[in-house]
Amino acid sequence: MNEIVNSGYNSHMPLLTVTDLQKRFNLEAGFFARLGRFVNAVNGISFIVGKNEAYGLVGESGCGKTTTARLLVRMYEADGGKILYHRNEGQINVTSLRGSELRQYRRKIKYIFQDPARSLNPRMNVYEILVSGLRRAGVPAEGTPYSGRKLLREKAAAALEEVGLEAADLERRPSEFSGGQRQRISIARGLFPQPDLLICDEVVSALDVSIQGQILNLLLDIREKREMSFLFIAHDLKVACYFCDRIGVMYSGVLMEEAPAADLWREGRHPYTKMLFASATGINPPSLHGNNYPRRTAGTPFGGKEPVPGSCCAFAARCPQAENRCFSKPVAMKEIAPGHTVRCHL
Repeated sequence: MNEIVNSGYNSHMPLLTVTDLQKRFNLEAGFFARLGRFVNAVNGISFIVGKNEAYGLVGESGCGKTTTARLLVRMYEADGGKILYHRNEGQINVTSLRGSELRQYRRKIKYIFQDPARSLNPRMNVYEILVSGLRRAGVPAEGTPYSGRKLLREKAAAALEEVGLEAADLERRPSEFSGGQRQRISIARGLFPQPDLLICDEVVSALDVSIQGQILNLLLDIREKREMSFLFIAHDLKVACYFCDRIGVMYSGVLMEEAPAADLWREGRHPYTKMLFASATGINPPSLHGNNYPRRTAGTPFGGKEPVPGSCCAFAARCPQAENRCFSKPVAMKEIAPGHTVRCHL
């Protein structure tokens, strides 16, 4: 996976625009937990997914990637910000959708989960798995009941064949398939309602390396054939650079760097981006605690005080190049090259 896909993003043709998206969770859990302490899982993130573009969100576990993706399909409700879905007839404010409008939106923005063994109902056969989502969305069968069932079955068989399985597999259950085949079924389920955007949440991280390449190449073929968009979530920066046109590097709920994949591969500038690349290539990253500042673990306020969103760099307590201003002075995204922005004082 050394080839970098060329960017096809057109800034004048967005499909999904995310602006200042925010989500926080109560830091404690349980009925008797204290209220008023929160963790900012998504802290003012903004990005655009263009039509026929693969946009990647990359970062360590717990950085807010999956929370961001689930906000986009309204599994979670955002605490602030905007999500705009652009269609030919205009833009739709996703956060205000209700009822049938929300169901129709979810048909166009489909989500593929990391673990297919848990996301596929073991009591259903493959055909029931593929068509159940469409039925819940309230899509009526076409023609008579018989012709409607026949049409659905033909479409389900075609969806399976598109992902490399056979029509005969419709009667089998998920337990009869390997992990890679289950992920293909999950992809077929996402493709079945003809979506505009496919959200792939760590879809290859649980698979063997040889199977990862097969699934990535399958997704590339689907994208070329259908001319659709992808939001690709991963912790491996190499995998994301292979598949995506543009990448946003995420840490502690904010974007640290955003650039075309080819540029990020050659010259990622943020210390956190460099650390991710070093980890992905097997090179020992530079010491993250070689400065004079104490180590800060996830969810622990720096200096015994509650962090103020935007008051300092979120990565400062782990950064080997941190200066005093990194802990006190707000830092905004700065453009250092066309389409390449970095959130860093240095």
